Formats: sequence, C-alpha cells, structure tokens
Amino acid sequence: MPSAKKVRWAQLRVGIMAIVAMILLAILVFLLTGERRFFARKAIVHTFLDDSAALTTGSPVRLNGILIGSVRRVELSGEGVPMRIIKVDMEVDESTLQSIPEDSIASITAENVLGTKYINIKRGQSPIHVKPGGELQALDTREFDEVVASGYATLTSLRGILKRIDAVIADVEVGKGSIGKLLVDEELYNRLTGTVSEAQKVTTALAEGKGTVGRLLYDESLYDEIRGAVNRLNDTLEQVQQGQGTAGKLIRDPELYNEAKQAVAELRRVVADLNAGKGTAGKLLKDEQLHNQIASALSKVETTLDKIHTGQGTLGQLMVNPQLYESVNGMTREMHDFMKDFRANPKKFLSIKLSLF
Repeated sequence: MPSAKKVRWAQLRVGIMAIVAMILLAILVFLLTGERRFFARKAIVHTFLDDSAALTTGSPVRLNGILIGSVRRVELSGEGVPMRIIKVDMEVDESTLQSIPEDSIASITAENVLGTKYINIKRGQSPIHVKPGGELQALDTREFDEVVASGYATLTSLRGILKRIDAVIADVEVGKGSIGKLLVDEELYNRLTGTVSEAQKVTTALAEGKGTVGRLLYDESLYDEIRGAVNRLNDTLEQVQQGQGTAGKLIRDPELYNEAKQAVAELRRVVADLNAGKGTAGKLLKDEQLHNQIASALSKVETTLDKIHTGQGTLGQLMVNPQLYESVNGMTREMHDFMKDFRANPKKFLSIKLSLF
C-alpha cells in the first residue's frame, strides 16, 4: 500500500499537469482568436447597415486591415430608414479610437468568396476621432447591388452564348460543318498540301526565269523593250503637252478650242430651235397637224399593205395569184426570146416594101 507521502506527491504532479494544460489551452485560444489584450479597456462603436450579409457575433473588426476588435452584437435596429435597418455594435480597444476619425467608413468585407465576413473600417481624414459609443457611417452598397442585379440577365445571356460557342466548337472538333471539315478532313488537307506544293513549283520556276511571267521578271531584253516603249510613250506625251501633232494641237491650240466651243454653241441653238418647233425638223417634231398627217399616211400605207397581202388589187393578185404570176413570167420569157432573136437577126423583123402606084 503506497504511503501518504507518495499519494500527496502524485496528487501534486496531477495538479501541476492540470495547471500546465490549462495554461497551454489559454495560449492556444489566444493564438487562435488573434491579438487580443485581455486587460485592455474596451469601447463600443456603432454602425448601421442595410443588410447584415451573414455577419455574425464575434466577427473581426479591422482598421485598414489591422485587427482592432470584434463584433459584439448584430440586431435589427427597429428603424425603417434605408441604411439603418441593421445595427452592429463593434467592441474595439479604447486606445485605438485615437486612430479612427469620425468620418471613417465601415463596410462588410470577406477574406475570399467563401471566407468569414468581417467589418473593415476605412480610415477617414477628419482631425476629430470617434468617441466611445459613437457612430460610424457605413458604406452604401445599394447601387452596386442594383448593378449586380441588372447584370444578372446579361450574365445569363452570356452563359447561353458560351454554351452555343461550346457546342459549335464540339461540332468543329468532330468534323461537322465547313470549318470542321477544313480541320479534320484528310482529303482536303492533302489537296491543300498539293496546292501549296504546286505554288512552290511555280515560284521556283519564276525564280529561275521560266515561263512567260518568269521571262517578264528576269529577261533583260524584254525589260529593255518595255523600258523603250515607256520612253516612247513618255516622249509622245511630252510632244502632246508641247502642242505638237494632231493630239497636241487638239489639246493646246486655242483656235481649235474656240471652233469646238462655237460648234457646241451652234448645236445648242439648233437643239433650241428644234424644241421651239422652228424649221422643217422642228415642225416635224412639234407640229401636231403634220404629225396627224404622217400618222394618217402611215395608216393608209398599212391599209394598202394589208390589201396587198390579202390579194386585193393588181399588186395583191400579182403577189398571191400564181396564175397571174405564171402569165407575167411567161410574157417576160417570150419578150426575152424576142429580144434575143431581134439582136441575132434584125432583118427578119425589119423589111421595106416599095410599091409604085
């Protein structure tokens, strides 16, 4: 059986281990909760928000990113005024109030998309600092929320567009459509390769001076001929500019210009006379009576032609009556034979008979 001394010593060791464990636990809690000074005096500062944005009690309070306290309470303020619906009590070290001007702005921020929300105080410029129990103005994010809400429809449309683009890319990858065939069609690739090869051969032939185009590029004699033709053309243009030759006189001779101008003026006068109904041509264009006479004559000619086509009259019979045609043709043939015989033997038809009474 252990002695009383050993029991007391064991109890003392257990007590010491418990104390050490509690000290380590306190240190661990201190390290996990941040830089918190337990014996520092605290002060409450208020701010009002339109939405708590899932802010909870115990959330950090930072001044330009530096931890200075925590959220003591998040509750409804009971007011119906915008930006004063949610009341947030922030517990900060009283010594830090000297670094918080009264025009500082408080806002809810998150370390990342899924991170814990906290209050971040943007330090202002006022020389007067906030007092314990004072109020800080909150950042108004209503306009930003409205912009995000209005952009939701745009984001939805963009998402649909991206889906369609993804579908098009998928079709291209499997070889559908013109672009897909262009990318995956082996036959088209071979044809393009052949075309490139032929183009390379043509380029090589041109570089070696073969063919018409190659000679045009590399044949010195052809170059000299073209240069001579250009020089002659340049000389001709220079002569024209100097007024030499027919073309030069046409361009440079003022007398010819005046004659052309006078001819144009005469032509204008003739056209004006025609429009005014002067002269034979003018009357022909403008005289209504002459127009009616011509129309009447044409109508009569048309009527006569119709009669001829229908076989009326001598000309009509001549055109459509085959018997009359044959008679005229026979008479013409007999006249032709008579004239032929007369030229061959005119004495046969000419005789002089003398008689004495």
